[in-house]
Amino acid sequence: MDEQIQRGQKWLETLLQLMGVSATVNLGRIEENGEKILSSWLTIDEKSLNAKTIENLTGQKGETIDAIQYLANVLLNINTEEGTQRFFTVELNGYRIRRQAELMAIAQRAADKVRVTGVSEEIRFLSSVERRQIHSFLEKSGDLSTESQGNEPDRRLVIKLR
Repeated sequence: MDEQIQRGQKWLETLLQLMGVSATVNLGRIEENGEKILSSWLTIDEKSLNAKTIENLTGQKGETIDAIQYLANVLLNINTEEGTQRFFTVELNGYRIRRQAELMAIAQRAADKVRVTGVSEEIRFLSSVERRQIHSFLEKSGDLSTESQGNEPDRRLVIKLR
């Protein structure tokens, strides 16, 4: 297993321990593009957690799990050479998988609307990670383009015809 991925797993376990949460972290799927690792999933094992702890770790609209994921990606890549960084997706209780499905449905509805009306469509209230996921999902569309506009906290994703 990749040393940086092991560091990620250990870092998240230590963070949880410091938060008073007793849980193990499992390595989930590793997303690759050819030989390059795009993202490693660190899955917090929820079996020993109660519903309130899961809710607190996820946060309202995923803010807490997003913050944990952001910290992992920033801190674990400090002083790492360009091209050797590892990016982590932190998962708990299926949250990321459910949210990914929601984002794909939102993106598909907006894309269909743009194709029918020819008018650009804005999607608001997405985190930077969620905007990036929709950009990636729609970049395969030959007839659509996406861009982010505005400044946080009012940054939004715009879908339009090419």
